[in-house]
Amino acid sequence: MAEIQTTKMSSKGQVVIPGAIRTRLGLEPGVQFVVIGEGDTIVLKPIAAPSMREFDEVMERAREAARRAGMKRSDVASAIAAVRSR
Repeated sequence: MAEIQTTKMSSKGQVVIPGAIRTRLGLEPGVQFVVIGEGDTIVLKPIAAPSMREFDEVMERAREAARRAGMKRSDVASAIAAVRSR
């Protein structure tokens, strides 16, 4: 079950995430968040780099999509060169 605690916002808009919640979620100083506001609800979602396994899975799906589209490595290199020349 979700842990419920209260906090308050400072005059600078800063909000302290209670220590017990930071510890349980493994949040360290400097962690970045996506902030979503909808109606009267605010969601803070930590941003984390994907694991190497997750990254490899994404890359394999991208490679497969490129193969199905008939793309070659030279197509990718050309696209990169075109963007960099802008």
